[in-house]
Amino acid sequence: MTPRLPGALRRLGPALFLALAACEGANPSPSDAQSLPAARPQPAQLPTSDQAINTSRRTAITEAVTKVAPAVVTVQTERMQRTASTPFDLFFGTRSGEQVASGIGSGFIVREDGVIVTNAHVINGASRVSVAMRDGTTYPATVVGEDELNDLAVLRIDAKGLPTAPLGTSRGLLIGEWVVAIGNPYGFLLGNSEPSVTAGVVSGVGRNLTGRGDGPGVYVDMIQTDASINPGNSGGPLITASGEVVGVNSSIYTPSGGSIGLGFAIPIDRARRVAEDLLAHGSVRRPWIGVKLQQNGASAGRGNLNAGATIEQIVPGSPAAEAGLRVGDVIVRSRDRQIRNSYDWEAELLELRVGETAQLQVRRSSREQRVDVRVKDLPEVGAEKVAVMRELELISLTAAIRAERGIRAEQGAVVFKVTDRVQQALGLQAGDVIIQLNRTPVTDAQQAARVLEYYSVRGPIRMFFERAGTVYSTDFRIS
Repeated sequence: MTPRLPGALRRLGPALFLALAACEGANPSPSDAQSLPAARPQPAQLPTSDQAINTSRRTAITEAVTKVAPAVVTVQTERMQRTASTPFDLFFGTRSGEQVASGIGSGFIVREDGVIVTNAHVINGASRVSVAMRDGTTYPATVVGEDELNDLAVLRIDAKGLPTAPLGTSRGLLIGEWVVAIGNPYGFLLGNSEPSVTAGVVSGVGRNLTGRGDGPGVYVDMIQTDASINPGNSGGPLITASGEVVGVNSSIYTPSGGSIGLGFAIPIDRARRVAEDLLAHGSVRRPWIGVKLQQNGASAGRGNLNAGATIEQIVPGSPAAEAGLRVGDVIVRSRDRQIRNSYDWEAELLELRVGETAQLQVRRSSREQRVDVRVKDLPEVGAEKVAVMRELELISLTAAIRAERGIRAEQGAVVFKVTDRVQQALGLQAGDVIIQLNRTPVTDAQQAARVLEYYSVRGPIRMFFERAGTVYSTDFRIS
């Protein structure tokens, strides 16, 4: 549940009893590897009343809502939640310590064959996901893929000829122009499946939120609006008065738990890129050039928000090193984006694509110069993967991975993928570095696989692993 601390930046999850939840991603079909088409405008619905509506009541906003609202859906989730055991569990024969928790969010259809965009935190951890249409028709949904860093997910339902939301562009938004948020605040508490509509203006663009909410999402280069956004609106569209989607509602800043006119949406240009990657590959390729920047927190003062993005560290062998960037260089521009601080650079990284060349303008010794850097995948993506008993995928810890992730261990095996079963049983997560098994230090992924196989028939195993600079241990037996 999203915390309700004063001044907290909240992801817009379900209200009160509603839990956030995700199911396993389905393998995308070959037909998925295509760009999202521009949606066809939907015909305006005729009024049901026998009396014609006065044309003066029809505005740009009502026409925009008529165009997009049929494509807005309710995303319903279920997940198993651990609870404290009670004597009644034994008496009634129920499973001790578990119960089903429900969650509700919003989403919108982007392809008429059932492709839906929503927030990753809406479906995170769910064992079941379903989608309810405007008329109440409900479909089971599969998760095509999710990107927690960008807080975006793509769902699919088995349906054809669905109404779709026209996708616009988030570039060139005007401060003060009308926007409309459509979604399902508080789920079905309002009595039916019709989405709610709230109107406001674009309050700001390019917002970098220095106070983070729960979860690992990066809130940079966001659209700010004063259109009322409340719990349950997560994943719904933010649209212009012309009826085009320009953002995905994602978070609010609130001291009270409700909307106070500080809402934020993920720009649709970024959402489109992420959705296309998820449809084509089931995952998002993460752009990387191999630089670490000096971090100036919000408490450091407003002056630091325009201090530039100063390179503090360069990963050996990285694209940045190959391009000739140096420690102390200040990145001031990338393509057409001004880089005022490290948050602007984070936003630019989310827009870059693997394989393209980033044209950087850097300030070095009071002089500016251009440096072209070839954007690559994160170093672990191209590393050789070692499968361990179909439950783990490991990669050897390299100097590049160690520098990029800030890992203290000098050798070990990085967990690239781990099954849900092992994650729940051992507490092991992707990104953890296995450094020792029983009394045997781990040197690389291949050796870790051999050691695990050796100990698998010899009794219990104690595993030591590093996470965020701290070493933990876990005991288990392979059966």
